[in-house]
Amino acid sequence: MAKRSPFNHDLVISHKFPETTKSYTERDVAIYALGVGACGKDAVDRDELKYVYHENGQHFIQVLPTFAVLLPGFALKTGTELPFLPYDPRLLLHGEQCIEIYKPLPSSATVYTNISLAGLHDKGKAAIVEVETKSYDKESGELLCMCRTTSYVRGAGGFSPSSCPYSYSTYAKNLVPAVKIPESQPFVVYEDCIQQSQALLYRLSGDYNPLHSDLVFASAAGFSRPILHGLCSLGFAVRAIVKCICRGDPTMVKAISGRFLLHVYPGETLITEMWLDGLRVVYQSKVKERNRAVLSGYVELHRLSSSL
Repeated sequence: MAKRSPFNHDLVISHKFPETTKSYTERDVAIYALGVGACGKDAVDRDELKYVYHENGQHFIQVLPTFAVLLPGFALKTGTELPFLPYDPRLLLHGEQCIEIYKPLPSSATVYTNISLAGLHDKGKAAIVEVETKSYDKESGELLCMCRTTSYVRGAGGFSPSSCPYSYSTYAKNLVPAVKIPESQPFVVYEDCIQQSQALLYRLSGDYNPLHSDLVFASAAGFSRPILHGLCSLGFAVRAIVKCICRGDPTMVKAISGRFLLHVYPGETLITEMWLDGLRVVYQSKVKERNRAVLSGYVELHRLSSSL
């Protein structure tokens, strides 16, 4: 690992990330939808075919709200490339993901994204890095969405004095409390089979980390075989909520929060449990074969479906 430069508080605050510009098409939207399991059970699913096909003469395919995580491009990677924080990419863990949707995402567009450091915390043996990205429609200038990514970077801590570990946030963490999973029976439960090739399909949306495709790389990281992308698992869970709670209407989603608890292997079965709490859907996803929770969080809605 490269020798670190002396820790500089001012450098952290003033660090500027390059603005990124990304264009995408309906093809990208459709590949993403397939990557998070759309039409995986039924190729003509009436709730999901609209994500990949102009069904019934519709002019544009619809966009799943979690597509927002693709708009910053490789912001997760660049977000941890701070001058004083070298790290081994095999030791980076995606901890949490938050998404706020301000406008329904168009089926094709050119977007520009502003990236900023939302938080940095020295945990001794690790560092927690929070990166916030805001994506704008280049043609109209409208803010489409905001993503906040929290990464746990093993081996990257200890960059500040142990007597006073560095901690910095641009927002109050106590405003986003951890989700408590209800003890009551779920309002609805949805089961999905993760195809053996799911990670290979999802990576076509731009995340080519070999952890999800290369057996040797995955083994070196401590896994028995390549694992599913955490954001793919999140896409599966939110797609289930759109299907079951929103009755197939993705524009009902206002905000998404997810905490990654455990890895998922392609070929496993993902069970998503959902509870209604006003306009909030609390959810938890479990791997059926191991009976372990892998993801939890909530989805905020603009409204409830009249059929609930």
